[in-house]
Amino acid sequence: MIVDYENIKFVQEGPVVTLTLSRPAALNALNSDTLIELGQAISSIGAEVHEGVRAVILTGEGKAFVAGADIAEMVGLTRTQAEYFSRRGQAVFAALEALPVPVIAAVNGFALGGGCELALACDFIYAGERAKFGQPEVNLGVIPGFGGTQRLTRLVGRAAASELIYSGRIIDAHEALRIGLVARVLPQDELLSAAMDTALEIAKKGPLAIAAAKILLMDGADIGLERACSMEATAFGATFATDDQTEGMLAFLQKRKPVFKGE
Repeated sequence: MIVDYENIKFVQEGPVVTLTLSRPAALNALNSDTLIELGQAISSIGAEVHEGVRAVILTGEGKAFVAGADIAEMVGLTRTQAEYFSRRGQAVFAALEALPVPVIAAVNGFALGGGCELALACDFIYAGERAKFGQPEVNLGVIPGFGGTQRLTRLVGRAAASELIYSGRIIDAHEALRIGLVARVLPQDELLSAAMDTALEIAKKGPLAIAAAKILLMDGADIGLERACSMEATAFGATFATDDQTEGMLAFLQKRKPVFKGE
């Protein structure tokens, strides 16, 4: 299935949706129209989860993943307009993060500013060898506005996040791997196929279990360990009220592959 957008390519192949940011002449910079379309695409994926969507791949067309927010659009914003733009981007990224299926960022090139923040809103990042990451907003006299000060800190720790945000330094894929920003670095021509292989492997698993694990990973990181483990026990018990649990365990005992239905 292919859905037409102006700035995004939306392709569903079986259980996997691939979203490709497609403004290559602007290095896929995020303007208002692209944010609106991205929000619409995310909403449509959420509505289709029960129709068999099990994973999402997010990537960019050309030599950039997303080079940042559209500076030409932002330059004349007032204080109120800038805050609104920030909140709109944050809302779209939060909706992406909240999808009940894993989202893999396949970063093929520049992921700077808003592009790095978009990748951070995904569940994990695969980087091509030519990928570059950074939060260079201070070079423009502003700060990250789409969640970068918060998600980057939670992912790589305060020291590494502070160094990147304060300096505006751009790092390559291997340094991003070293600090824990990305999960894997891949040859450029293998990036999308590796992301697809992982997405298809995830699609074979129990979707209700994946959704529960995603919620725990997101919410548990910001609360105390004892409370988080209590949440885990509750969710673990809840999986035993599903048909997927019965199917998965019987399939294991019967030495066959399970057929999960998300029920």
